Amino acid sequence: MAAGDQDNFQQLMSSLLSTDNEIRTKAEEVYNALPRETKVPHLLGTIQNPAMSEEARMLSAVLLRRLFSAEFTEFYEPLPPEAKEQLKQQILMTLQQNEAGSMRRKICEMVAEVARCMIDDDGNNEWPEFLQFLFHCANGTNVQLQEAALRIFASVPGIFGNQQAQHLPLIKQMLIKYLDASSDQEVRFQAVRAYGAFILLHDKEEDVKRQFADLLPAVIHITAESIELGDPQNLMQLLIDMADGVAKFFRPQLEPIFELCMKVLSTPDMEDNLRHLALEMMVSLAENASAMVRKRADKYVAALVPLILQMMTDLEDDDEWSVSDKITEDDTSDNNVIAESALDRLACGLGGKTVLPHIVNNIPNMLLSPDWKQRHAALMAISAAGEGCQKQMEAMLENIMQGVLKYLVDPHPRVRYAACNAIGQMATDFAPIFEKKFHEQVIPGLLQLLDDVENPRVQAHAGAALVNFSEDCPKNILTRYLDAIMAKLEMILTTKFKELVEKGTKLVLEQVVTTIASVADTTEKDFVAYYDRLMPSLKYIIQNGNTDELKLLRGKTIECVSLIGLAVGAEKFMSDASDVMDMLLKTHTEGDLPDDDPQTSYLISAWARICKILGKQFEQFLPLVMGPVMRTASMKPEVALLDNDEMQGVENDANWQFVNLGEQQNFVIRTAGLEDKASACEMLVCYARELKDGFANYAEEVVRLMVPMLKFYFHDGVRTAAAESLPYLLDCAKIKGPNYLEGMWLYICPELLKAIDSEPEADVLTELLHSLARCIETLGAACLSNEAMEEVLKIIDKFMTQHFQKEEKRAQARKEEDYDDGVEEQLAEEDDADIYLLSRISDIVHALFVTYKETFIPSFHRVVPHFVKLLGATNSWADRQWGLCIFDDLIEFAGPMCAQYQGFFLQPMLEYIKDEQPEVRQAAVYGCGVLGQVGKFIKN
Repeated sequence: MAAGDQDNFQQLMSSLLSTDNEIRTKAEEVYNALPRETKVPHLLGTIQNPAMSEEARMLSAVLLRRLFSAEFTEFYEPLPPEAKEQLKQQILMTLQQNEAGSMRRKICEMVAEVARCMIDDDGNNEWPEFLQFLFHCANGTNVQLQEAALRIFASVPGIFGNQQAQHLPLIKQMLIKYLDASSDQEVRFQAVRAYGAFILLHDKEEDVKRQFADLLPAVIHITAESIELGDPQNLMQLLIDMADGVAKFFRPQLEPIFELCMKVLSTPDMEDNLRHLALEMMVSLAENASAMVRKRADKYVAALVPLILQMMTDLEDDDEWSVSDKITEDDTSDNNVIAESALDRLACGLGGKTVLPHIVNNIPNMLLSPDWKQRHAALMAISAAGEGCQKQMEAMLENIMQGVLKYLVDPHPRVRYAACNAIGQMATDFAPIFEKKFHEQVIPGLLQLLDDVENPRVQAHAGAALVNFSEDCPKNILTRYLDAIMAKLEMILTTKFKELVEKGTKLVLEQVVTTIASVADTTEKDFVAYYDRLMPSLKYIIQNGNTDELKLLRGKTIECVSLIGLAVGAEKFMSDASDVMDMLLKTHTEGDLPDDDPQTSYLISAWARICKILGKQFEQFLPLVMGPVMRTASMKPEVALLDNDEMQGVENDANWQFVNLGEQQNFVIRTAGLEDKASACEMLVCYARELKDGFANYAEEVVRLMVPMLKFYFHDGVRTAAAESLPYLLDCAKIKGPNYLEGMWLYICPELLKAIDSEPEADVLTELLHSLARCIETLGAACLSNEAMEEVLKIIDKFMTQHFQKEEKRAQARKEEDYDDGVEEQLAEEDDADIYLLSRISDIVHALFVTYKETFIPSFHRVVPHFVKLLGATNSWADRQWGLCIFDDLIEFAGPMCAQYQGFFLQPMLEYIKDEQPEVRQAAVYGCGVLGQVGKFIKN
């Protein structure tokens, strides 16, 4: 390498670090244009040159790691053998330089990247010298080299590749030495990181975990030591990652872990972020190994709940809070927000039987406290506990409501706000029982609070609680109060509209518009009486709310008008429909809305509602609405792969979500617009369903959009809508003739089958299976090619095999030492989800029998053993029910050809007529009924 070239390169490094944007941009262009064969030796040379500034050397280490991460194979493979050896020696040499903290860390990250790349697909490590270096460090006394070796091992815990089994005793000896109290402190901290990474890599390998379990006490002890110093190496976060991945691994050390976390959480002068981590650790264990925590850490839960409740009282006195017109999102790092979330998760994880008694023991005194923060926290705790303690709280609702209602008139506005919050949350968690029991107290109480004009934030929250209440309230109950509710809401609408014009305040107005929409949605035709009085004001807001600060108000008003239209029906709404549509379309004709415009989702949903109201008459608007809806549905989210250094800019940005992929990589996605994309996809489903052949001209364009989105893994709602759309789109396309329809199905079918095979989420999978069944029924006989039928049979076989495996796994879970009522509840939920999936498989078999009749029998024959197995007397009643349903279809649609299977279904069918479960009896009786119609061929 010529000295001049290296000098030029070092100048380039300095320019890359320049604070002058122009110089830096030019330098980036020059650097990016260099071939990798030039970059690697120059970057290595800069790292190894102590005369260069530390900044330039650190940047070189970062750039070299990124280059290896992206292009290692392309650079390394063409090198001749001696150059490969030389490169590996040079890289090992950089490790042995005597470097300070940050520089050493960057070098270790670069070397780890090379070590990772040196393991081939078969697990062969092509860098044996590096493994020797690791063991050499363990046997030596150089603290810096030990720390470096551990950093790299923590980053690449699979470094031993397929040689690991023979090295396990050595690996363990190495960790024992490093974790020992006689080791250097920084080495001990890195040893904990390496241990955690190694265990997480082997999360499914019980044998490896068993061999290394006895090192856990030392790991906990060193973590405690690290916490005393402010936890500089984030060891607590590592334990949390282990609690998420291998929670049961902590079983023998559960008490010491809880002791440590409780000590940290209950130390008031401990830094907040460490207290948050201690709380997160306990909550993660409760979520991921709930039975173990219930059984072995109950005494800690009893002490933990009061600490969480006290953390929820950590609120600031802010006189502006209740009169503020702009709501700022709660800071997710605030103590009260973290504590409230922890209580919710703890209740959901451990269940109401364990958690609720401790909440109930503490809340009465808090509610009686003269300190508003105590009363506020107690009411927010009731909101937070509802989901996890549903069964237990339902039995105590009268007592709870006696306590909560009086705080709607508390002297402190934030306590009144918290009482609204509790009522709104319970109205959702305990619907419709809550609405039926407490309407006489809740509706007048909230209406009274809607008069709290001195505290707009409280007034608005009363409106929000009324939305929750009316959404699930039986219509016959809400209509009793309709005049009183609407008198109040119309009065507020008028006064707040005036306030908007005079002062620009809009918080309560935005909420009241939403509350009116919700009341209309529930009361339907009974809302007609208020239509003529409300519609002019609402249309005025849509027409004139054109400034940026009024976008949300305009969006909510658009939602309100469309929901009122849907409630009162086409006849009443028709006179305004054209006017309203013109105003809505004008929003888009004046230019595309930005991704994060709050109006987008309201507009798109409103058009779909108006489509439902107008039916065929909506077709005239399709050419105008389809552009914006398709644009929103086609939105491609911003995604990126960032390393840990690059993450610092986006880590706390609410507009980005990220997944740590390990190995220095983070996948980030910008979430703005994702919900709108999902809404737009749902609206396309609505158009296809409502307009049928009137939508035929758009069917092809929409199919080409929807089919690739069956694999849009960033948002479940998008995939669900894509699946749901397909049978409706096929239905739309029928008008264009059989050839057109066949072409569309040839495009859909292979992608739908692939999506079913690879779908990770059970809720989306059931929609995909349902879509397939509907498509088959829509298209009729012979719609599946031989290859497609083969794939469908493979899918049935795969999911039926999994069904029985999951049942076996649940049977084993019932024999585990931590099994209790809480586990049974969880298993019952899993069972329900599994049975729902089974019902969708049954839908596909039903669709195939309906369309193919007896010609489906040869294919059915290949999967019939699964369905025979469902009929077993020891199976769950749901198994037997769906097994019978499938044989019912065989009998009904294959006629006399079903005789060959009578040995499998006849005896169980006759026996199950007397089954205890009505669903099983019904399926058996139905089967006997259809047998009666085709029964001449059945032998006695």
